[in-house]
Amino acid sequence: MAKYFGTDGVRGRANADLTPELALAVASAAARVLANHDGSHRPVAVVGRDPRVSSEMLEAAVVAGLTSAGADVRLAGVLPTPAVAYLTQRYAADLGVVLSASHNPMPDNGVKLFARGGQKLPDDIEAEIEAEIESGWRTPRPTGAAIGRVTVAETGAAEYVEHLLASAPTSLAGLKVVVDCANGAASAVAGELFGRAGAEAIVVAGEPDGENINDGVGSTHIDSLSQIVLQHRADLGIALDGDADRCLAVDAAGTVVDGDQILAICARALKDRSMLAQDTVVATVMSNLGFHHAMREAGIKVLTTAVGDRYVLESLTSNGLSLGGEQSGHVIFTDAATTGDGLLTALRLMSCMATAGRPLAELAAIVQRLPQVMINVKVADRDTVAASPDVRAAVTAAEAELGEDGRILLRPSGTEQLVRVMVEAASQERAEQIARRVSEVVSAV
Repeated sequence: MAKYFGTDGVRGRANADLTPELALAVASAAARVLANHDGSHRPVAVVGRDPRVSSEMLEAAVVAGLTSAGADVRLAGVLPTPAVAYLTQRYAADLGVVLSASHNPMPDNGVKLFARGGQKLPDDIEAEIEAEIESGWRTPRPTGAAIGRVTVAETGAAEYVEHLLASAPTSLAGLKVVVDCANGAASAVAGELFGRAGAEAIVVAGEPDGENINDGVGSTHIDSLSQIVLQHRADLGIALDGDADRCLAVDAAGTVVDGDQILAICARALKDRSMLAQDTVVATVMSNLGFHHAMREAGIKVLTTAVGDRYVLESLTSNGLSLGGEQSGHVIFTDAATTGDGLLTALRLMSCMATAGRPLAELAAIVQRLPQVMINVKVADRDTVAASPDVRAAVTAAEAELGEDGRILLRPSGTEQLVRVMVEAASQERAEQIARRVSEVVSAV
């Protein structure tokens, strides 16, 4: 089991769990592992960050770690996580590093790593980096001219904006959008991007001060966006998270449009243009059953993965597919990105509206979401629950009761002694009844 890396890099409370010393060690080890894999040149790394206060501190530590291991650094400054992935690819860098804790509150932070080409690191490379951290330096440290150098990627933001504009299939003229930047990394580029794409853009929560990131705003606090959309009589609202790798939306009436609906809208539009590879889309086990029904009716096959955009990307890559995503708003378009990109997703979603000449609410109606209930059950041992005959019997009985009108899913937490019981059914009441019944069985194990 990984000691440092979680599902998306190394995370923790900044300066408590995730210290500068740990960030330096991760960066230095990553550079040494890359050098061991390819000794033909000194490694090059692109480093970006979100605007939370601790990102400045951790950036300094990461730069020290990289250069001390002989890697040259290109500093991109405050930019969305997908921008760093793009620049890693564009600059032919060996490594991309982002200091961000995404949608988490300000005191948290993380170190996200991208491999050459802007791809997420495979598990075996993460394991090598962890082993390198544990063993420490086993070779002489670089000295003199062998120490890495630091330059500023002054045109990085502009290059990223140009890339996104080139990836937008049509002008957004005539659309009025409210963009909630979560006081995060997208604040640096969102206004220019949507304006140049042709839309009338109203940017909110776009004034980061280091402490206000994700503070009552963004994709995890979408209610305020709904009210602003109504006030401005906008066509839609876009809610980003702190590092802008996810996107949720609200329609003109302020109704939330989640990742399942965004994915379905984009999948159907691509299929209509014969651009959806193999007429297949990738989603996670958390996607609502209504999404699966909508895709079946549209003649689109769904491949299902574990929760996490890295698993969505693995499925897309291994199967040669073009579109996948999560209910949370991580959507990956493989023709233009190597990871979830909230700004790209927003552009593509608005392009669907502009091309169809239809409001977002009408397009989102393709997915009739079933009521969903989630109960988190604290347990003594997740593995014991998974092996329990009583739990299996309760799940089997629930599946029989739900039939094709619902589903049940048990998901052990990856970090806590916790089992999540998720039930979808034709009515909220029925979903709650079945979820409570199964949760009681899980709790008794």
